[in-house]
Amino acid sequence: MATKALFNTVVNWFISQRIDQIENFIKYPTETQEGLLFSQLFNAEETEYGQKFGFSSVSNYRDFQRKIPIVSYEDFEPYIEKARQGQKDVIWPGLIKQFAKSSGTTNAKSKFIPITAESLEYCHYKAGKDMVSIYVNNHPESELFQHKNLRLGGSAEMYKDFNTKCGDLSAILIENLPFWVEIINTPNKKISLMSEWESKMKAIISEVRNEDVGSLTGVPSWMMVLLQRTLQETGKQNIGELWPNLEVFFHGGISFKPYKNQYKDIIGKDIRYYEIYNASEGFFGIQDQSESDEMLLMLDYGIFYEFIPMDKFYAGVREAIPISEVELNKNYAVVITTNGGLWRYLIGDTVKFTSIHPYRIKISGRTKHYINAFGEELMIDNVETALKIACEKLDASISDYTGAPVFMTNESKGSHEWIFEFTKKPNSLNEFTDVFDRMLKTLNSDYEAKRYNDITLRKPIVHAAKSNLFYEWMASRGKLGGQNKVPRLSNDREYIDPLLMLNKNLSN
Repeated sequence: MATKALFNTVVNWFISQRIDQIENFIKYPTETQEGLLFSQLFNAEETEYGQKFGFSSVSNYRDFQRKIPIVSYEDFEPYIEKARQGQKDVIWPGLIKQFAKSSGTTNAKSKFIPITAESLEYCHYKAGKDMVSIYVNNHPESELFQHKNLRLGGSAEMYKDFNTKCGDLSAILIENLPFWVEIINTPNKKISLMSEWESKMKAIISEVRNEDVGSLTGVPSWMMVLLQRTLQETGKQNIGELWPNLEVFFHGGISFKPYKNQYKDIIGKDIRYYEIYNASEGFFGIQDQSESDEMLLMLDYGIFYEFIPMDKFYAGVREAIPISEVELNKNYAVVITTNGGLWRYLIGDTVKFTSIHPYRIKISGRTKHYINAFGEELMIDNVETALKIACEKLDASISDYTGAPVFMTNESKGSHEWIFEFTKKPNSLNEFTDVFDRMLKTLNSDYEAKRYNDITLRKPIVHAAKSNLFYEWMASRGKLGGQNKVPRLSNDREYIDPLLMLNKNLSN
């Protein structure tokens, strides 16, 4: 009892201290961000990148904007490659020993994102502690520390190249975790780091079925696969029967909207859902209110934020603004400067600010995952909201989907084509399509204008996918597990055409 009391005292003290610090950056956001920026410029002024772009001569934010270019991965990749090959002082002081292997770009199979000691400690791990601190501060009655956290990372294979380590971000985080964190996590490190997905699933279920799980952490799509298989193996009616002390799911990576009803059904009891916003490039946001899925933008993680209005981004204009100039409910491409050695780097996400006192955001899409073939500027958040409403109205649920344009010809107008994998099908697919289309018009005035009297766009073409279509497709691409995601929208037919072909060939 004395040990437990001491532990609780230490935890409560830490949480209290950290909540005070969070309240401080909420109170002084601009000062926090500017101080962070100039500290990082000073730290890196002797690096190759710092000398090339004159970090030492940057005296204010306008200097920073003028002298240092906004870059994509393709632009920045030559510098990352130098660092990955063991060169010191390229983009950050010293040798960068670890790189997170992320999903590919148009020019390369994979991206390699630098993970410095500073970004590991003061961004990723700091965020993990904050996630728990914010949750417990909101729910002081929580018994989170009395039970295990079930984590589901990627198929994490670490390998050495040029005397530096590369691997899934989850592998890097798990490999470097202190022992006391490992004690409260399941499955164990060896299983968590397994690379073959099917074998990993079996090993995880074998371990966690006998654990007392109080929290889940992972991507909603893959966690759902794990929970479904766990029920099949254990014969339990629902997850609440297996883990009666389960109280929260910390989720990120993809939108939770399509999965909300599925989780309610499979868990079989009320739990809390907290959204987080992280990537290989950094940890950016944490849901800080129990009744809202908005996320507090974390301003003291060694990340300086800038934002490009999406109307400018679509026009090819790379002009960013600082956080002090953002507006509510406007789509922005996110640009970051980090203690991981990224300088004015486009991460590929788009966000909307739902609040500016404090700064809270929702992820609205991807800079490369949208449909704008006809000027409709359709973003993921439009689609997710329209689908949520259509599913509620017609008592349906969807596990995965993707959409793409059907391009105009001399004989026909354009359209959008969708393939949805339903876990619960609507009685009428045509009625579902009508509600979905109507909601898109309500949510997006550009889409509504193009759909008016079918002037440019015809009614969407909707297909119901056969069971496990998206799982089979991801497996065929070697993309099972963790950080791999089904692309929701595309401005071409790269994804939907092979999916439609595979759907024809599946037996069920």
